[in-house]
Amino acid sequence: MFQKLLGRLLPSAASTQTTDKAVTDSPAELPRFIEAAGVQPLDFEELLIVEQGLPVPDWDAVREWAAEIFDAGECDRVWGEIEVAWLVHLRAALGSHYRLVRRGSAIVLSSLEGVVAVAAAQFINAAQQRIVTVLDGVAEEPGGSGYDILLVFDDEETYYDYVSRYYPQEGEFAFSGGMFINDGCGHFVTRKADDLKDIEPTIVHELTHGSLMHLSIPLWLNEGLAVNTEEHLSGGQRHRHTAKQRDAMHRKFWNTRTIQEFWTGYSFQRPDEGNMLSYDLAQLLVRHLSADWPQFVRFANAADARDGGDAAARQALGVDLGELVKALFDVQDGQDVGGTRWSPDPASWGGGGTFTETA
Repeated sequence: MFQKLLGRLLPSAASTQTTDKAVTDSPAELPRFIEAAGVQPLDFEELLIVEQGLPVPDWDAVREWAAEIFDAGECDRVWGEIEVAWLVHLRAALGSHYRLVRRGSAIVLSSLEGVVAVAAAQFINAAQQRIVTVLDGVAEEPGGSGYDILLVFDDEETYYDYVSRYYPQEGEFAFSGGMFINDGCGHFVTRKADDLKDIEPTIVHELTHGSLMHLSIPLWLNEGLAVNTEEHLSGGQRHRHTAKQRDAMHRKFWNTRTIQEFWTGYSFQRPDEGNMLSYDLAQLLVRHLSADWPQFVRFANAADARDGGDAAARQALGVDLGELVKALFDVQDGQDVGGTRWSPDPASWGGGGTFTETA
């Protein structure tokens, strides 16, 4: 039954025509049990956790069940079924105007018109290959089983209803246009736009994060790579401020206290202009540091979030990161505020740890 459901909901990757009926058929019953050789069936429906009306499975329990499957090929097959089962339940919760479309390894859940949804899935497949080429020696195609999943929500309210489960219960958080969620089943989320090209930068940005998961790099390096790759492959996002305005904002915002937030990744979570300036600074740093690509590859593969990439930058590039930031914004000695160091200073970070990836 599950394979028939899969065929109805996800048109074959080899198909060249996608009708509205092919992508909108809905099963009379939602999938409940997942079967695999050598183990008891999984009551998938029982593991669904519903928040804000949107179901997500208990991925720890799902993985615990899947770990009992002896054959690797069978495990890969079943994991794909599990992902589809979840998407079918999520689609039912979102409404019948949402569609599931598959092309290659990509699945898109959205209310986009059939041809646009197919184009989005095809873009994901092509972008993944191009990211690995552009970031040669740094990025890798995500390993393991499963699909490249993109959720495109209709509006900001539904988007934040969904992603809120991945944030702490209290505090102020930065707005976002999309993110890669590395929780159980890695997937990408964004909001609907008037034109596919409007969400292509977000797709590239989040796919880049997925391609860097094998590295333990600091968030500023992760985001800097993502923003530069996004700009290279899809034109990037439109800036609200001119380069001259952003430069003035940088000079006013960064000091020895706020720059430590940048090295740890906390500044990327700020709800004020520090969020935008963090992404912009990350892009500037990666652009400067990657001028000699072979050397940059050595740096990126050695960079460690625990020291903000400090040791790797010194060893692979001969660069003091703090001095580079000061040079970018013409900071003179004696202008330091609230501390003594512009370079990553793990001893001053306390027990808060670091952010190493987006939500």
